[in-house]
Amino acid sequence: MNDPAPRLWEDENWKIVDPADVGMDAARMTEAIAFHKDQESDADRDLSKGLMSVLGNTEPPEWAVVLGPTRPRGDPNGLILSRGKLVAEWGDTQRSDMTFSATKSYLGVITGVAVENGLIKSIDDPMRDYALDDGFDSDQNKDITWRHLLQQASEWEGTLFDKPDMVDRNRFVGAGADNSKKGTHRDLKSPGEYYEYNDVRVNRLALSLMQVFRKPLPEVLKEHIMDPIGASDTWEWLGYDNAWMEIDGRRMQSVPGGGHWGGGLFISSRDHARVGSLILNRGRWQHRQIISEDWIEEICRPSPCNPNYGFMWWLNTGQTLFPSAPKSSFFALGAGQNLVWLDRELDLVAVFRWIKEKSTDGLISKVMAAID
Repeated sequence: MNDPAPRLWEDENWKIVDPADVGMDAARMTEAIAFHKDQESDADRDLSKGLMSVLGNTEPPEWAVVLGPTRPRGDPNGLILSRGKLVAEWGDTQRSDMTFSATKSYLGVITGVAVENGLIKSIDDPMRDYALDDGFDSDQNKDITWRHLLQQASEWEGTLFDKPDMVDRNRFVGAGADNSKKGTHRDLKSPGEYYEYNDVRVNRLALSLMQVFRKPLPEVLKEHIMDPIGASDTWEWLGYDNAWMEIDGRRMQSVPGGGHWGGGLFISSRDHARVGSLILNRGRWQHRQIISEDWIEEICRPSPCNPNYGFMWWLNTGQTLFPSAPKSSFFALGAGQNLVWLDRELDLVAVFRWIKEKSTDGLISKVMAAID
């Protein structure tokens, strides 16, 4: 199937229709929903008691201290948009829940806002040219660029908000990942030479973005993305208790790119789907280009050190991330499991919340079976 033409997304797109209206099998869709409910996440309902278990991490007590807010999670829920129409919705999709590392994809999006507004001249510029602190002054860090941080290949070294980068060295994500060496020494390579899923470095990106916008990122997201697409007022992007700095005489809080130590984006499935629809539609909403089409294409480009990763978005290159999804699919993905699945060839937006990680591909397979 060829990529669909850009749509004029309107509020009526959010009225549920019969799956048959878009060529989908309603009975198979019902099976997919039942499968999701049966494969509910093992994450503790009280996330304050189980952040490390949700993330599949073990950390020494001094590194595992929770710095930001948490909230009890909700029930499994989700929705599917096909060809711009809401064909399935289950559970409480308007409940605002922690979304963990799906937050990272929002960082990828708002970096594009900074580029488009001339706040970042080039993503290949060194970060030290933009920093309001000394985080990029060392020999290890002085050549790190925006691109390196966006692709999680920066090899940034240091401590941020009491968390050393060492906490996530040798960290791997995904089903069956071996994290037995997580938090142990690894000789750092030059920036751009090695991919590592490191939340301290992601939080460094978020801090750097706050410094170029010179305002808190929740305000940036609201002004440039969420309000223009008609998102609800229930989402929040929350930071750590110790993540404050003064810029232009204003005290503001940096926000993390996930919920590793609490905080991050608290958002509903419906709002996730609105943002996903914006990205699927190449940054266009109704008659307005919210994000440049060039940037949307850039965030979905495979990175040299990890072909399954773009600019904070997961890709399905070679169908190695989720074998049941087409290779054209891409994802915002967070522990728990929280997933926004986009595919232009299928003209599909899907949001799944609180499913077992090992069952995610099975759910994708059942949704694919419902697509004629």
